[in-house]
Amino acid sequence: VCSSDLHRRCAMSAAAQQAFTAEELDGFRAHFDAFDLDGSGAIDQAEVSNVMTKIGETVSKKQLEDMIRAVDTDQSGTVEWNEFLDMIYNLHHKGESNEFSRVFTKHVELNVVEGKGNAKHTYSNEEKIAFCDHINSTLGADADCEGLLPLNPESDDLFQKVSNGVLLIKLINASVPGTIDERAMNKKPKNAFTIRENGNLVINSAKAIGCHVVNVGAEDLEEGAPHLILGLIWQIVKMGLFAQITLQDCPYLFRLLEEGEELDVFSRMPPEHILIRWFNYHLKEAGWEGRVHNFTTDIKDSKNYTVLLSQLAQGVCTREPLALEDPMARAEAMLENAALINCRKFVTASDVCKGHPKLNLAFVANLFNTHPGLEPPTEEEVEKMNIDFKDLYGDESDSREERAFRMWINALGLEPQVRNLFEDTRDGLVLLKMFDKISPGIVDWRKVNLQCPNKFKKVENCNYVVLLGKQLKFSLVGIGGSDIVDGNKKLTLSLIWQAMKYNLTENLKNLKVNGKTVDDAGMLQWANTKVAQSGKQTKMAKFNDSSLSNSHFFLDLLAACDKRSVDYDVVQAGENEEQKSDNAKYAITLARKMGCTVFLLWEDIVEVKPKMTLTFVAEVMRVYGNLDGSEPSQ
Repeated sequence: VCSSDLHRRCAMSAAAQQAFTAEELDGFRAHFDAFDLDGSGAIDQAEVSNVMTKIGETVSKKQLEDMIRAVDTDQSGTVEWNEFLDMIYNLHHKGESNEFSRVFTKHVELNVVEGKGNAKHTYSNEEKIAFCDHINSTLGADADCEGLLPLNPESDDLFQKVSNGVLLIKLINASVPGTIDERAMNKKPKNAFTIRENGNLVINSAKAIGCHVVNVGAEDLEEGAPHLILGLIWQIVKMGLFAQITLQDCPYLFRLLEEGEELDVFSRMPPEHILIRWFNYHLKEAGWEGRVHNFTTDIKDSKNYTVLLSQLAQGVCTREPLALEDPMARAEAMLENAALINCRKFVTASDVCKGHPKLNLAFVANLFNTHPGLEPPTEEEVEKMNIDFKDLYGDESDSREERAFRMWINALGLEPQVRNLFEDTRDGLVLLKMFDKISPGIVDWRKVNLQCPNKFKKVENCNYVVLLGKQLKFSLVGIGGSDIVDGNKKLTLSLIWQAMKYNLTENLKNLKVNGKTVDDAGMLQWANTKVAQSGKQTKMAKFNDSSLSNSHFFLDLLAACDKRSVDYDVVQAGENEEQKSDNAKYAITLARKMGCTVFLLWEDIVEVKPKMTLTFVAEVMRVYGNLDGSEPSQ
């Protein structure tokens, strides 16, 4: 028998269903299903948290509980379909709102599409419009994009026209110049094979610059999957926007240091936090009391933006928008100010008023890159502060090695992504996740401190890291957990290199050379045999063979794997540094186009860094080595 409360709720559900059309109900159900990830018929806290992430917000466990409690009339701890519909009915017909309905409203602004396995995915129309405008303005003058641009932001142009890879290749190079040697791209792909090659080049190049593209493949680009394409574009754009937000590239950032703050601590700060620090620095300089702590609620009224612009471009941008009462009108006036300094990018007035987190972050990052408004350090200041960027970042070679290992770890799909290899590995958790990826099941998570409130807990984790390394036969003499916790760069790089090499070797475990399991000597023999059988004369004696600096052997190896891959008309003699760098860039791009995920840079080849040249050969062998146990042949 129904209680009176249950009768009331049953009646409410009936009233709600009668208040909406069948089409509206289908739309609401699609949104419910997008919340209900596991298809259980009930939305729990984890699923609400997932939606919050999609709309660019984070909340505490207590806030999640409160949000669900506001809608959960049967006090089950979850939100069922009838409660979800009641919430919408109360919002639309009674004007009753709460935090859950606010999140639902923002979620409605996302488009819902059906993916593989009937999974529901969402994407933001605002992001689609912003990225169309960005691509149009960035690539509009590129002759190779003729016929693809301009993109119509009001249609699905973006998803259809990126499918052949050309626009995304160009966008990667616009964001991180020099990533792709465009001599290797298919500029006019006319068939499925050349389109797939471009797609491989996009995915592997995106990984190489630090994008998180696990479970995203060239076929997803070809299919025009909206949520995956927008996610990839955002990462590519963000990489470009954040590329220069470091002390190494912008020494004037030292002016943002707070009293008593160490330079190395500031250097490890994420770009988003640096941008907030920069924003507030200028608000303070302008004598304004307001401060920002996020790119959502704190910028929605455009007041902080208005003051920031007036401070960055004094005499050009004014504070007149502050006098406007209507938030939309104020936002539009503020953006008109931004247009005066060519910075009206990424956001509309609506995006500002809604507090769209990604687009507002992009707007601020673009402001910083074009109008930092900070004085460079004087010689006296440098001397007084004893600024030593070599000490902060290490020498160039170490920096490249750190970058390659960091990109490799991120390519494993770990969460959260690694930003600073030495800082982010100090508690051992990233390294333990890394071990679990390269040797599934090796980590006994019962022995791991998932929370590390003190150095003792971190050392325990890192001691376990060293123990696991020894189980995998790593050479770890003289390395202890405390070395990792203390951020010892040399020893940390040594451990991660051995993990990377172990992973590369494991990827080759089904391959045989002369009936033997592949090791370093086996890789050398395979590569030399492959090249010799193709009729080429180049050879590699070892991975630090000085003859490798001109890339001829690597190019011959790629041609031996796929005779269509190398255009020898563009290959240089390799007689000087410029010719060697051109060849190395071409070889790396070709490898990625052929489906190889390589993280080395052209300098690593020209300088013949043996660790990096080994990774190149190992990855080519993974993709093109024989699997039948016989000696490789063409």
